[in-house]
Amino acid sequence: MTKLIRFLKPFTLLVIIAIGLLYFQAMTDLALPDYMSGIVNNGIQQGGYETVKLEVVKSEDMNVMTMILSEDEKDTLLSFYNQVDLNQDTAAYDELSRKYTNLDRSLVYNLKPLDDENQTIIGDITTKMLIGIAKMNGATVDFEVMSEQTQKQVALGIVKTYNEQLGVDGVKFQRDYILRTGGKMLLIALAGAVASIAVGFIAAKVAAGMGRNLRKAVFTKVASFSSFEMDHFTTASLITRSTNDITQIQNLMVMMIRMLFYAPIIGVGGILKALEKSTSMSWIIALAVIVLLGVIIVVFSIALPKFKAIQKMVDGLNRVIRENLSGMMVTRAFNTQSFEEQRFDDANQNLTKTNLFVGRIMSFLFPVMMLIMNGVTLLIVWVGAKQIEASAMQVGDMMAFMQYALQIIMAFLMLSMMFIMIPRATVSAGRISEVLDKDIMIHDPESPKSVNTAGSGRVVFDNVSFKYPGAEENMLKNISFVAEPGKTTAIIGSTGCGKSTLVNLIPRFYDATEGTISIDNVPIHLMKQSDLRSIIGYVPQKAILFSGTIESNLKFGDQFAEDQVIDKAIDIAQASEIINEKNEGMSAPISQGGTNVSGGQKQRLSIARALVKQPKIYIFDDSFSALDFKTDSALRSAMKTKMEEATVLLVAQRVSTIKNADQILVLDEGIMVGHGTHAMLMETCSTYKEIAMSQLSEEELS
Repeated sequence: MTKLIRFLKPFTLLVIIAIGLLYFQAMTDLALPDYMSGIVNNGIQQGGYETVKLEVVKSEDMNVMTMILSEDEKDTLLSFYNQVDLNQDTAAYDELSRKYTNLDRSLVYNLKPLDDENQTIIGDITTKMLIGIAKMNGATVDFEVMSEQTQKQVALGIVKTYNEQLGVDGVKFQRDYILRTGGKMLLIALAGAVASIAVGFIAAKVAAGMGRNLRKAVFTKVASFSSFEMDHFTTASLITRSTNDITQIQNLMVMMIRMLFYAPIIGVGGILKALEKSTSMSWIIALAVIVLLGVIIVVFSIALPKFKAIQKMVDGLNRVIRENLSGMMVTRAFNTQSFEEQRFDDANQNLTKTNLFVGRIMSFLFPVMMLIMNGVTLLIVWVGAKQIEASAMQVGDMMAFMQYALQIIMAFLMLSMMFIMIPRATVSAGRISEVLDKDIMIHDPESPKSVNTAGSGRVVFDNVSFKYPGAEENMLKNISFVAEPGKTTAIIGSTGCGKSTLVNLIPRFYDATEGTISIDNVPIHLMKQSDLRSIIGYVPQKAILFSGTIESNLKFGDQFAEDQVIDKAIDIAQASEIINEKNEGMSAPISQGGTNVSGGQKQRLSIARALVKQPKIYIFDDSFSALDFKTDSALRSAMKTKMEEATVLLVAQRVSTIKNADQILVLDEGIMVGHGTHAMLMETCSTYKEIAMSQLSEEELS
């Protein structure tokens, strides 16, 4: 997985922005329980009062209240007030009487504006003072067992009562506090929602961009594969890696950006916030975390091996589907539909059973998570109720603690969802890395030699041998010949003797193990592959057309080919009737793989495509096998008269196709056992004579 991190580099700034937004979102989520606690504790239970302080105190009341304070405490408290004579100061009286309607014209103490530090100091002194007054008045409550928070709550009740005696509207004051705090909560929630939406957008953008870059990298790498690397990976596997595997990575990236960074912030923040509310109930969170970790470890120890097997099963299913689609005609011809259906059903059932097994395991995880969450909620209420009864905790703090506990559990739930995706995505990442890290056996030289543009396309094989990777013996052994421009070099031999392998060495689909292949006196391994292939027109053994039109297929080798060049190629390839019988002509559609044309038509169009390129060298790898004898003869005759300067290498199974070639190479088990014209080989090569006699009569051979 770490090998693919480099594909995130272009999106580094977006990821950093997303992390910043996630931190902001987490802070908003962590702030909401505090505000909820404030509404319950301060707004509902304490009438809207937050800080223990008396803003206005009558002079005679202040004298009584400060009696229980030490001199230092009394001096500190009075330093926070201004003494105002309302008999003399009419403006002050008018201002204060709007809030304190029962205030008469007398000497009062009016609280000065205070900073946060002084707010705390006056709160502590006032709480001590008011609790002392309550004791003096014979309160029956045992203040000694109360927590500081509970004592503060009692003191706030006294502040509320005192202010109402001075004429403060307690209902309005409480309502204003709740509306003000609720408004803040609403704004914070909206800000968090905006951050969440922005993170979702960024996550989708980053994941989609990374998926796009991965697909491009995989496609580019596969496009550079030689036949060696293509033999290592199956086509079905490469398709799965380019689609399903990359989708797994893309889905993981969305979840990682949205959850992997967010979950630790909310989890750690929730723990710290919960401990602020109550350290005595921290064991509940620890218990929940231990149980969650235990469940997650058990579930993933069972599911992880299955995740690794799923992607291979997807490969197998794709392989079966691809083989059935490409071999549908053969399947019908041999009446093996039931066998193929069973083969597909086996692959499908294996994948389905594995997915169901994993799904059942994962479905067990979420109900357990919900059970733990609800169990923790009940435990907090039960323990918290006892602490509230003992005046050691407030209701709002218990509710906030409950919210923080649920946030912590949700953080673990999010991480567990990540753990569901990480194993499968890790397997997919490994499969993608395997493609990207695959060493390519055929490379361009560091200092390539230029193709001889003035050359004629003379091909020379000098003692060439070839062995497939891992094979014990050479497939081709000491092959030497010269293919001259303007002449046709034919290659014939029994099945599996190395004919196609030989011609595939020329465009460097494989590299020769020994010996040298050169074109116009330049060794091909010293050329750039693109330069080499630009002078070769290749028609493979299995004709392949691409989805599009006839015109787009013919221009595949030269997008800027002129009409007369295309017309000449069509004429030589005997493909005119194919185009003429189509209503759309050159614009007639070609389906994927050319399935809407016959095998012979496909071969002729493939030959025309190579001719449009006008290369110096033509390679026809058994490209006339689907043509009838008449078309075959007409095509070879046209090639002979209209391609006088090109070098032609022709692999064929039919002697009639190569009978008139300028030279014929006869291969037998990778060894060139004959070399010459048809007449010469009939006299000197028993292998060629045996092949010829098996196909043609003596009259046809003469």
